[in-house]
Amino acid sequence: MPLNTLEDLRAGKLAGSRRLKLACGLTAFPREIFDLAETLEILDLSGNALSALPDDLPRLNKLRILFCSNNPFTELPAVIGQCLQLEMVGFKSNRIEQVPAAALPPQLRWLILTDNRITELPAEIGRCSRLQKLMLAGNQLHSLPATLADCTGLELLRIAANRLPALPDWLFTLPRLAWLAFAGNPLDDQRLPTAHVRSIPWADLHLSHALGEGASGVIHQATWRTAESAQPVALKLFKGAVTSDGLPLHEMNACLTAGTHPHLIPVLGQLTAHPEDAHGLVMALIDSRYRSLAGPPSLASCTRDIYPAESTFHLDDAIRIALGIASAAEHLHARGILHGDLYGHNILHGDEGHALLGDFGAASFLPPDNPLVAMALQRIEVRAFACLLEELLAFAVPAADAPLSQASMHTLQALQADCAREDVAARPLFADIVAVLGGLLRD
Repeated sequence: MPLNTLEDLRAGKLAGSRRLKLACGLTAFPREIFDLAETLEILDLSGNALSALPDDLPRLNKLRILFCSNNPFTELPAVIGQCLQLEMVGFKSNRIEQVPAAALPPQLRWLILTDNRITELPAEIGRCSRLQKLMLAGNQLHSLPATLADCTGLELLRIAANRLPALPDWLFTLPRLAWLAFAGNPLDDQRLPTAHVRSIPWADLHLSHALGEGASGVIHQATWRTAESAQPVALKLFKGAVTSDGLPLHEMNACLTAGTHPHLIPVLGQLTAHPEDAHGLVMALIDSRYRSLAGPPSLASCTRDIYPAESTFHLDDAIRIALGIASAAEHLHARGILHGDLYGHNILHGDEGHALLGDFGAASFLPPDNPLVAMALQRIEVRAFACLLEELLAFAVPAADAPLSQASMHTLQALQADCAREDVAARPLFADIVAVLGGLLRD
């Protein structure tokens, strides 16, 4: 979303705009914004010095999306609850301590309150029947309101880096919950990696160029030089601050604990002796022919990935992608790890459907002493796999042998339906999923 200027707003140059983004040290809400009341749908006032919104904000009667991240708000403004079309609210990295019940818009689908000082949520959040995405990482929550069980459309929940002593039982009955992150709470068993992890000194790495940047860090291409050899690698340098998923150090711990698997990006070692004490992981450099399976969700799609319109997969390749990711998830669960973000945009795929699952930013550890809770958490992740399988099926092209392809499609559709069951306990575990997918490739 391009940055606008206050000068253009005041000069009337933005008349008729549907989107407005201002980041210019604002200490008060510019009244000129109301000149756009008949058209404005997306308002981004992040990165200013605002601590209040005007009482007549509902005059922006078309407003659907409001971002006010990185401001000094101490309370979620109650007035936003009067904005009847507002679906998405983002107040990340403020100083918010209070969330009044009146601040919850009736059409709310996506609420971002990451990195604040919130100690409790109002019970009235259970009335948000359209809520799909709730992001609360990096707060001071000791509990979640039991009324959240009424938000049966909730699909993604981020509660990492809080003060939760346990996960509530109702969480395991939410029929659509698929993506969950809870690391960094007293309930989370942050185990140390069991496998030996090689230490790689900063001095042995020679950085080239940035390959990409995510919420938790920047990935660089680098050369790792030892006395015996020099090899190209990828270095992920963690930023250290809380992200929408949780704390980067928990991501690093999960990566190291995950061990090796043919459908996980290999971790070669852990960075040491960085001049600024930055944390990092040295990973295998993936062939440039591998590409992301999908793009992340948009403001409109909310929880679902965006695939290029021209996406197609040969049916056998789609099965191989699904099998590879299911096998990786089975491996992670066996090692006590919930990935938490099993999405197409976190998957790389190459020739003949070979797939690699990455990005452990939302990973958490399964409770080793509570197998019933551990299995319930695994079945939440199975729901995420159901979404992935649905997307793969939407773009799958049957093979030349029509009868066999039709039979495979029917099997995949039945498997997808089983993985998506609203009765969480009725979903299969990943070992069963792997067996079904593997059978399709052997037939």
